[in-house]
Amino acid sequence: MITRRSILLAGGIGLLVVHLPNRAQSASTLRRIGWLSLGSEVSVAHLYAAFKQGMNERGWLEGKNVEYRFVYADGAVERLDALAGELLGRNVDVIIVGNPATARVAQRATKTIPIVMVTVGNPVGNGFVASLARPGGNITGTTTRQEEVLGKLVGILHEVTPGARRIAFLLNESNPSHLVYWDAAQRACSALDLTATRVFASTPSELGAAVEQIIRQRSQAVVVIADPVYLNERAKLQALMQPTSLPVAYGWREHVVAGGLLSYSADLAASFRDAAKYVDKILKGAMPAELPVEQATKFELVLDLKTARALGLTIPSRCCCARTR
Repeated sequence: MITRRSILLAGGIGLLVVHLPNRAQSASTLRRIGWLSLGSEVSVAHLYAAFKQGMNERGWLEGKNVEYRFVYADGAVERLDALAGELLGRNVDVIIVGNPATARVAQRATKTIPIVMVTVGNPVGNGFVASLARPGGNITGTTTRQEEVLGKLVGILHEVTPGARRIAFLLNESNPSHLVYWDAAQRACSALDLTATRVFASTPSELGAAVEQIIRQRSQAVVVIADPVYLNERAKLQALMQPTSLPVAYGWREHVVAGGLLSYSADLAASFRDAAKYVDKILKGAMPAELPVEQATKFELVLDLKTARALGLTIPSRCCCARTR
């Protein structure tokens, strides 16, 4: 079950205990971690930093016993197959993927190299694992159940903008989960007697036309589905959305940091930091087939009150306990 909306960011500095992995290895042996990214080096740098922090905490020190080989598609899905082949050519020990599109490509590329998913939606429905409890292949990791979270996001947007009855959903057709997301969007809107419409943008070049279509449809609010293309282009997307004066809810908090109205999601950076435990276990000999897929249980509502004021919105008091910017 998804926990009640709450924001709790715990911070602090603890004693860092550095230990060597259990597997015996010479000082000159480096384990190689590959990362297949649909984003750009800049757009997801905070996620890479979080993952490396998680590895450091488990004794994996870059340049001493581990090295990272990251490849970036810069939003171009058609580049992913070649980039996956590049990682295989570099003899990586583990491949990290952060969305269904990269998970699908990595799955096609290898049936033997362990693949660790991070926040990948609908892993069973997409055929990445046989079940969450027993993945059964070379893929394991974490999922955020984004199709379920989407229903909560729609409900929150409705609380904030109760007069908006026609909701546009921005979807990426190249995302293997887009049909699942659309089904969840329709069910959520039906339960609230709202009208759902869908608009597609699968590449950065299609975002402008998608926003124009949203306006032509006379949409009264917008939901941007959690998707790596939109995350990568969050600054551009916010610049396109802002002149519409429409309230927009997003699938990731990074969009709110870029100036968006609100988001409801798991903490991406924390998820990537926690993914290091899967890599650590695999490098020490664990088999992905035997490592259960974990589901996120903590979700945060993030609101930008400056954006809300600019849109003339009054935020319900029960939403104000969430993190604001």
